[in-house]
Amino acid sequence: MTHAVAPPTASRSTLVITAHAGDFVWRGGGAIALAASRGENITVARLTFGERGESAKAWREGRKLEEIKAIRQGEAERAAATLGAEVRFFDAGDYPLLATAELTDRLVAVHRETQPDVVLTHPTEDPYNGDHPASNRMALEARILAHAVGYPGDGDIIGAPPVFCFEPHQPEMSGFRPEVLLDITEVWETKRAAMECLGAQQHLWDYYTDLAVQLRRNAGPNLGLAHRTMAEAYMRPFPQIAKEQA
Repeated sequence: MTHAVAPPTASRSTLVITAHAGDFVWRGGGAIALAASRGENITVARLTFGERGESAKAWREGRKLEEIKAIRQGEAERAAATLGAEVRFFDAGDYPLLATAELTDRLVAVHRETQPDVVLTHPTEDPYNGDHPASNRMALEARILAHAVGYPGDGDIIGAPPVFCFEPHQPEMSGFRPEVLLDITEVWETKRAAMECLGAQQHLWDYYTDLAVQLRRNAGPNLGLAHRTMAEAYMRPFPQIAKEQA
């Protein structure tokens, strides 16, 4: 067991922790594609297949549980490959996803293995889907534990990577404030192609396209971006440390 802080590497690392099959695509696909375009390593830790709560189409078609899991796994793998990310499946069971010490420990191991420079996950609130806050709690706790020298487990301890929480499906009901507006215009077509890998939730393709367009209303006046900008919104659970206001 080692506890030395890992030396910096040439390639940055992004860790994405999500509840269901499509969450990383709908909410953070642009950020992932941008990071991949810069040559970064992106690891998606997907806690469930979304087999019970986010696969209604497959259930209505009479599919069985294991078949649905396989469908969602295939979709997520194709979407991750399109974005340029590696996806890992935890198969923890959704609806409900329960925050457990075992799952948190597995996430600690992923943090120490990948040594993330940035962590993306769900926000702390979502009254319509308890799986999302459960993912957030485990992601934030694992980040802290992975930093603790005394926490058991293999791998080097991590630093303190900034965390960005992506926009939930009902932001007005989830206490979400768009503190970071990410310009994803240059990788929008990649994100859209990844969304189209998720056939089980085809009804969301246009919803998240429209959302990216709507966010330009904030991105334009706040950042001076062009009217054709496509964007994703993020919230920060921890303060940004800076030497100047920029």
